[in-house]
Amino acid sequence: MKRIWWIPISLLLLSGCVPSKTDEKTEVVNEKEEVETAIIPSMQLDDQFYRTLLPYKASATRGKIVNRLNSRYDIAETENGLLRLSQKQFSPDDYYFQEGQKITDEDVTSWLRSKSADNPAGLNLADERTKEQKEAGELPPAEILAHVIEQNYLVKTDEDTIRLGGISIGLALNSTYSGSENGISYEEEIPQAQIEKEGKRMADEIVKRLREKEGLADVPIVVGLFKQNAGSSMVPGTYFSSGAAPGGKNAVASWNQVNEDYVLFPTSGSNDSYRDIDTAFRNFKQDVEIYFSNYTSVIGTGFYQENELKELKVEIPIQFYGVSEVIGFTQYVTGLVMEHFPESVLIEVSVTSTNGPEALILKKPGETDPFVHIYE
Repeated sequence: MKRIWWIPISLLLLSGCVPSKTDEKTEVVNEKEEVETAIIPSMQLDDQFYRTLLPYKASATRGKIVNRLNSRYDIAETENGLLRLSQKQFSPDDYYFQEGQKITDEDVTSWLRSKSADNPAGLNLADERTKEQKEAGELPPAEILAHVIEQNYLVKTDEDTIRLGGISIGLALNSTYSGSENGISYEEEIPQAQIEKEGKRMADEIVKRLREKEGLADVPIVVGLFKQNAGSSMVPGTYFSSGAAPGGKNAVASWNQVNEDYVLFPTSGSNDSYRDIDTAFRNFKQDVEIYFSNYTSVIGTGFYQENELKELKVEIPIQFYGVSEVIGFTQYVTGLVMEHFPESVLIEVSVTSTNGPEALILKKPGETDPFVHIYE
């Protein structure tokens, strides 16, 4: 196991990571008239994190996401992005998080398939081509829905019990579809307008079906539409639209655009919104090269909200192993972080080698002293 070396330039504790003090309590959970005992953790690591009831309950559909999404980046972002959308409706101060418990494995299995006589619950469009159309090479309808993610948000009642207070649903949607027709392989891009139209149609249908489940008639439901990136992409896709169905409503009342984006640095794009950060990153990368030439590459991933950079994660793989060398290099890189990047952005730099993580540099927005530690 690696030990942690603390560098003098770092802070031992970040104010944002100091746990909030709340008493650990045992609560009663009401679910389908069954009474269960649950534990509310006494610590909330950050105001943006939901507390999770223990023992932890996994979703019945958890395993399906690995095979249905294009990359590990999309897998993580469908869940993390849905958490961000949920915070606007279900405050972490008032709600507790639980993986989805209402949508069953059987539900998702049937929903993800195309609609047909054998599978009337399918949400992807039915293949209604005639024999002549198939022989002529007409392609089948695009399979747009890739996965359905459910998150539950629980609230405490006056009777010291926990009840379901809200549900969030994420629809992971394909941006391309491929297959083989008459022995000829094809891969087609799905127009954004079609992705959005079908996503909203399927969202309303899922809300309607959830309302038919016991105890869900009056529970608020948040829905987000997520567009996957290509499997070869090094950054995830993002949610592009979200809406909410108030309790008692069988469809999403209104939709709002979600303006989020992930950008790989250095970027080859010409978007003016990224130009300043791209220049800063290239200068940072160039200065890293001055210290050591035997590194592999320096890659950054920027997260934008409303066209403003909120977070930049940098990965620096290295090929040297001595502790003194790592400490010296990390001190140098920490200075570069403070020199090149805006104060308003969360910066996280991971230094790794074939042995695993070597160092971590974390600078929170507005802070002048970054948090740094070295692994031995």
